[in-house]
Amino acid sequence: MIDLRALSAAAALLMLTATGPARAAECPGKPDALGTSRTLAIDPNEHVRLGMMQYPETLPLADREVVLTFDDGPLPPYTSRILDLLDAQCVKATFFLVGRMAKAYPDMVRKIHAAGHTIGTHSNSHPFTFHRMSAQQADAEVEGGIASVAAALGDRNAVAPFFRIPGLARSDTVERYLAGRSLMTWSADFPVDDWKRISANEIIARALQRLEARGRGMVLLHDIQPATALAMPAILSELKRRGYRIVHVVPAAPDHVKTATLPSDWLVYKTGKDRKNGKWPKPELSIEVLLAESVLPAPAPSSFGLAEPFSPDDAVNLPHLRFFAVARGKIPLPPESPWSRLRTTDDSAAVLASADRAVLPVPGLSSFGYGDDFAPMIPEPDSVQRHASFPPLPESKSGRRSSADNVTSSARRRHVRQQVETAGILRFLFPTRPARPM
Repeated sequence: MIDLRALSAAAALLMLTATGPARAAECPGKPDALGTSRTLAIDPNEHVRLGMMQYPETLPLADREVVLTFDDGPLPPYTSRILDLLDAQCVKATFFLVGRMAKAYPDMVRKIHAAGHTIGTHSNSHPFTFHRMSAQQADAEVEGGIASVAAALGDRNAVAPFFRIPGLARSDTVERYLAGRSLMTWSADFPVDDWKRISANEIIARALQRLEARGRGMVLLHDIQPATALAMPAILSELKRRGYRIVHVVPAAPDHVKTATLPSDWLVYKTGKDRKNGKWPKPELSIEVLLAESVLPAPAPSSFGLAEPFSPDDAVNLPHLRFFAVARGKIPLPPESPWSRLRTTDDSAAVLASADRAVLPVPGLSSFGYGDDFAPMIPEPDSVQRHASFPPLPESKSGRRSSADNVTSSARRRHVRQQVETAGILRFLFPTRPARPM
């Protein structure tokens, strides 16, 4: 039996690889150029949304095939430099132009079109609020961008029905509006983050790393970034060295017959294996997995610092066990402090000897800021002995205390507080002792 499905897939793949007016061999005088391997003509009404970053479908690319896309332009001199680099390698790309930029630099728009690149649109003013727009608001931005680019080209049919939402801020309302206007919504397969103010070397590294992880895809770049213009020579050179092929995407038209593809070619994940490799794997739970040995050991006494988990001595020495293990009728002891303590012996003489040794000198008046330790004692004021509270000062005739009264009251309280502190210190230093019997 002949597998008709296999034959159909092989025929479609043959047509994909055989189609394309621009090839590396056709790059005159540049046999080592990267070139454009084939042209992919697609119908926007058949596949309305593309890009694995947001949608289940993307461009039907074979392994090691790449589509280059550039957003936000045109902006000389960076767009001009990128166009020169692409022309030197005979590479075709897709540019999503902003209406205001096209209106400001119409010559650059015409230069992109004359070089044979595909021109899509990217709104009129590049707002980041498409996800909050109504259909009428989105229409003003979308139509304004198309009109500006078409005015620069002088031909509305020269603008491809490809649209990329600024910031990829999609919404169901906007997507339905775009589909109703027969505009294909382009997301991306992966970005290179060149709008994040990173260096050209970082752009090169991220582009190649993400492309290698996928093996093919639609790359999102920005031709208004100077770092991107600096990174493009190395990116194109590495694509050539690593065996990647450039695909140029155009809308199907009388002069571009639609490329034959299979519905499965547009799917991001064609098989369960591809889905598992492209996304985080889901946990597969079963009774065997649940009963299997745990990854981490179960908690045991050894997890808390005990050398021998089943040693009675270690269990008794735990501080929190001593707190509860007490005789009936006695007060439980608090847990032992983790800090070291001064341990005394049972020898009472040694205990007394250690107590008699003064580690610090005996406090004196000089310890508290007084110069003469043998000054006469200051008698305690009667107010301190009676523990009386100070009565409030009489109020002025206006009913409020003046600022002078407040200062005087504060000074009096500070003076009495100093007397109280001094009397307490002297009582501590020179306690009264009973007279010795004669």
